[in-house]
Amino acid sequence: MAVRKFGGGGGGSRSTGEPLLGGECDDGARRLIHDGGSSAGVTFARTCFNATNALSGIGVLSMPYALAQGGWSSLVLFLVVILVCCYTGSLIQRCMDADPLTQTYPDIGEVAFGYKGRIAIAILMYLELYLVGVSLLILEGDNLDKLFPNTSLEVATLSIKGKQLFVCVAALIVLPTTWLRDLGVLAYFSVAGVLASAILLASLFWTGVAETGFRAKGKALSLEGLPTALGLYFVCFTSHAVFPTIYASMKDKVRFPRVLLISFAICTLNYGLVAILGYLMYGEDLQSQVTLNLPSGELYSDIAIYATLINPFAKYALTVTPIAMAIEERAALHRKGYTSIVVRTLLLMSTVIIALKIPFFGFIMAFIGSFLSIMVSVILPCLCYLKIFKASIKYGLELLSIIAILVVGVLIAFAGTYSSVRDIIHNL
Repeated sequence: MAVRKFGGGGGGSRSTGEPLLGGECDDGARRLIHDGGSSAGVTFARTCFNATNALSGIGVLSMPYALAQGGWSSLVLFLVVILVCCYTGSLIQRCMDADPLTQTYPDIGEVAFGYKGRIAIAILMYLELYLVGVSLLILEGDNLDKLFPNTSLEVATLSIKGKQLFVCVAALIVLPTTWLRDLGVLAYFSVAGVLASAILLASLFWTGVAETGFRAKGKALSLEGLPTALGLYFVCFTSHAVFPTIYASMKDKVRFPRVLLISFAICTLNYGLVAILGYLMYGEDLQSQVTLNLPSGELYSDIAIYATLINPFAKYALTVTPIAMAIEERAALHRKGYTSIVVRTLLLMSTVIIALKIPFFGFIMAFIGSFLSIMVSVILPCLCYLKIFKASIKYGLELLSIIAILVVGVLIAFAGTYSSVRDIIHNL
């Protein structure tokens, strides 16, 4: 592959930050992302926690609903989604390794398709991360409202109550975590997120034993609900937008394939068990978040909801960090601490506004999974890989597999996007 030259003169080098739509930033910003805020880089264990936290979180709540939409047979597709997403994650690493200057997702797009490729990937990537941030706040509002029903706050003539109040409260709590720039420090929040997912699973099992039982039979297959189910399955395993940032922050990058295997294995076990338990407990009566089905006032229900509340707090900062860094580097603000805080605060406020306007968690998650996540995590890695390695890739099983993934990904994206957008418009 030809070596690219960036910048003026003979000594310029391309930015390895994440500019919003392209551009360059200095070496200090590059070192920040590369080392995760530390000169030594992020350790293997912390990287595993960051990757697992990126994959786990809000998707686990929609898994029983997804299974209810698609039926028991859709679990086969669930396993296929896992294999596809893990494989495309490895393709991202291989694309980054092809050029030592490539350390972010927009960089991969530029290597493969030039500046237009950088712009296209940047738009899709940041839009996906932004909407995931919105979904995290919606999730907090829904579950806090269930935990503390009929809560309201009156300030002068202004009255805020229910979900809207708790979305604002959640934003205030999560705000300080968004000011952190060190992925090594964020790993501690990731530990909390991973543990919260395990607690949720245990609480759900406890609820089934103590309250509902596991008697719902469910249905074998629902073709009508299959697009929604696939979209929700994909959104559970499509954190590829942050994989380049996590990979670039590693101290020992050769161990990243092991990070992928560990994080995908943990999340597969957790997601699968939650889906099966929830569907056996509530069957076709499942809501978009399984915690909304839990009986109010019971200890096991409260534990499950509290565990659910931890995940967005642990995940939000990791999700929006690439967006914040992109804005800061584009505006050359990475050396000014106070302006960085302002940027990240305004970014959080904007997600709060959207969360208050479109409070449909299940439909938003289905749209993210069907369109943005499939584009960013399935279709684009395959296209970039084929373009970067077109001179060396051989005709065989891998090439056929990539083409098959592309075709199926496009079909699922079209069907799922149509279904989710229709549902959002219908419920506005």
